[in-house]
Amino acid sequence: MTALLVTNIGELVTWDDDRPILNDAAFVVDGGKIAWFGQRNEAPSADAVRDVGGAAVIPGFVDSHTHLVFAGDRSAEFEARMTGQPYEAGGIRTTVAATRAATDEHLAANVARHLAEMRAQGTTTVEIKSGYGLTTHDEARSLAIAQQFTQETTFLGAHVVPAETEIAAYVELVTGEMLERCAPYARWIDVFCEDGAFGADESRAVLEAGIAAGLLPRIHANQLGLGPGVRLAAELGAPADHCTFLSDADIAAVVESGIVIGLLPGVEFSTRQPYPDARKLLDAGVTVSLATDCNPGSSYTSSMPFCIAVAVRDMNMSPREALWSATKGGAASLRIDDVGHLGVGAKADFAVLNAPSYVHLAYRPGVPLVVG
Repeated sequence: MTALLVTNIGELVTWDDDRPILNDAAFVVDGGKIAWFGQRNEAPSADAVRDVGGAAVIPGFVDSHTHLVFAGDRSAEFEARMTGQPYEAGGIRTTVAATRAATDEHLAANVARHLAEMRAQGTTTVEIKSGYGLTTHDEARSLAIAQQFTQETTFLGAHVVPAETEIAAYVELVTGEMLERCAPYARWIDVFCEDGAFGADESRAVLEAGIAAGLLPRIHANQLGLGPGVRLAAELGAPADHCTFLSDADIAAVVESGIVIGLLPGVEFSTRQPYPDARKLLDAGVTVSLATDCNPGSSYTSSMPFCIAVAVRDMNMSPREALWSATKGGAASLRIDDVGHLGVGAKADFAVLNAPSYVHLAYRPGVPLVVG
């Protein structure tokens, strides 16, 4: 194999415990992994050299929450919401109808298109959920398509209850036949625990069935208001995403359990809900991840740099905290330790910025800074 020296790095973000950020740095890639990093004048020789001309280099973003297997368009819903109509979970059913009608080839091409957008903006690891099929056949095929693109696949049959279906009967389907068909294609199981979707008892049944089938639990919680989702997540040791509305008791349960809280600023931007107070979580010692929640209804963005900028501007995060949450925080949410940082042994997933510092991700919102 050919060892590559990446050098003349103006600012290198590694998240190493002792040397998290270095100036005038370099690193060596060998066998697809980081073999060495340090000061440029101490770099070992390598078979090939890439000089980045003083640019900043960061770990690739880890997007730990997306819904990329879908068809159809909901721009009319967005336009209506921007003129005063609130977001409702029932809008998901519009995408369900379009997704069921789409071919596998169309769905896979749509995933590939969105992943190309993400990679161009520095994202190197992506989680993808099902949830727009809501039948055994369509959920299984959605996950099979997702598995073509990532190992981080999530069974979200419990997204909403299909129209004209009783919730008890649907939970029985999700925890029985649908789970059996979908589990081979998934690493995670998820549920939308919210008024209008699934309550605490139904959510517990879904997650416990998934755990029994060998899947790891995660949960959509407290997006639309206070509810039981976050405390259920804490009880089951499941990463909890959204978490827009949290009580002091919720935060105390999170701290005690040590679960990762995933914040999704694109949702609040696109729905005009209040932004979660990331500062309160961080000051309490909570591990926070940032993700796009890329989906056609409530957060149709594929840009982690955009989410970083919003988190800094509107969620009381520092640029450093936001970058950590979009990289190592995302890896913590997905329970993987070889991405989201550039320490020795990590995958060589990195992004070169057309900027001298990672701070420009928030400082220059909307500008395509990732150049390689």
